[in-house]
Amino acid sequence: MLIFVLVTAITVLSVFAIERGEAQRDAADVARKAQAMTSAIERRAYTSSAYLRAGAALLSTQDEITPELFRRFVSELRLDANYRGAEGIGWAPVVTAAELPEFEARLSRSRVEEQRVSPTLAEQPRDMLTPILYLQPDTVRNRRALGYDMYSEPIRRAAMDLAGANDRPTASGPIVLQQEGDSEAAGFLIYMPVFEGLSSTRELKGFIYSPFNASQFLSSASELVSYEAVGARLLDTDATAEVAIAHSNSWIEGRPTITRELSLANRSMLLEVQSAREEGLSAMSMITLLFGLAVASLLMLVARLLTQQTLEDRRAISWFEEQNSIRNSLTRELNHRVKNTLANVLSIVSLTRRRSQDLDEFAEGLDGRIRALSATHDLLTQSEWGTTPIRSVVEVELAPYARDQDHSLDLVGPHTELAPNDALSLGLAIHELATNAAKFGSLSVPGGEVAVHWSQVNDTLAKIEWIESKGPPVDKPRRRGFGTDLIEKIVAHELRHPVELDFCPEGVRCTLLVPVREPSEFELRRKGPAAVGR
Repeated sequence: MLIFVLVTAITVLSVFAIERGEAQRDAADVARKAQAMTSAIERRAYTSSAYLRAGAALLSTQDEITPELFRRFVSELRLDANYRGAEGIGWAPVVTAAELPEFEARLSRSRVEEQRVSPTLAEQPRDMLTPILYLQPDTVRNRRALGYDMYSEPIRRAAMDLAGANDRPTASGPIVLQQEGDSEAAGFLIYMPVFEGLSSTRELKGFIYSPFNASQFLSSASELVSYEAVGARLLDTDATAEVAIAHSNSWIEGRPTITRELSLANRSMLLEVQSAREEGLSAMSMITLLFGLAVASLLMLVARLLTQQTLEDRRAISWFEEQNSIRNSLTRELNHRVKNTLANVLSIVSLTRRRSQDLDEFAEGLDGRIRALSATHDLLTQSEWGTTPIRSVVEVELAPYARDQDHSLDLVGPHTELAPNDALSLGLAIHELATNAAKFGSLSVPGGEVAVHWSQVNDTLAKIEWIESKGPPVDKPRRRGFGTDLIEKIVAHELRHPVELDFCPEGVRCTLLVPVREPSEFELRRKGPAAVGR
């Protein structure tokens, strides 16, 4: 996870650096395009103003401005692509209310139906009018504007008054052109005053002007510099509040913009330009991000596999160490038990040899005792050399007499588990007592009884009593036999407690004290199947 987080962090930082570079490059590109568009708009406005100045110079020298003269003048200008965005060039003479009938007759002269000036004097009484007389090119759209008194509208009137006072081309504020009909598309006009004569007392003759659709004007300026990856908006700042008069189709509200001031025919305006690039990560950032995440995931997977392999190797090493420890413990335990068994066998052989009168007696005694030792070994093997119940040890040694109907066996005691070595010693003692009883005691005559009772003195000691009855009278032996030595010496030594052996007249009685030990004191450390399998 640390590797994944580290590589992911590096990837995110790389993406951030790429995006920051892209943003800086985009901002520089937008600034450059904003400057180019500002120059294009001012150049276009200057071209329009130059055409209007030329027209004003021509019309000021003419006594009468006829349709043919105005049409020829506009056609001779040979308007090219630099004049795109404009609706054309028009002429609006200054007339008084008294001259209005003559103007309307002149306006209707070239029309199929009579045309009136709008708004009428009845609708809006006024002394001075500047109705549109000519507008070239002569199109259906431009004919909608003919006869409209521009001086009747405040924004147009303010621009004409300013143009007349300064004698220079002057742009109006945002208005809706008469050519738009029912549309609300914003536009503006550039006026150039035309005066009668050249004296200081010259009289205002009218205005030559150009109407502009603001969106088309802005679009033509954008096309002039061939910038498609930006959005632009034109705002009029000479009004009481900034008013957006046009914006491109790619304009998106809320995005950062680059602002440039410009002068459009003696009117201050603002051009705002923004990047039209789609929001989101760039292609390089996406590639870097995907590649970084892929590398981070791959490294995390490899690290996880290596970690798992290391853990598996560590568990395997631990398992082998445990197996080796168990093997060493088993070897030591086996050696110990073999030595104990051989020591017992040697003691049995030695004592049997010293107490035997002939070879047959030696062989018979040795065979019985070895078999008793083997029987107890079999019992311990079945319990995997774990703890063995006292009852099982007693039963296996008295098994040859349990099926004899002439004798009675009474085995009574609680369930008590003994350690392997203690069970072997107890088995030898029971075997010697049973062999002696079979030869001389209760098990040698019909009706004889043997009782083996055991109980726990405390948590660490068990008491076992051997009691013979209903057998022949017992005399105290004149000499010690092998069984007596085996019980009182070997068994007592192995059990670490003295053995009480009494030859009572009514039968032999023997009391043994056997340790009861916890498995942890003698048992090898065991592992469950899951641990061994692992």
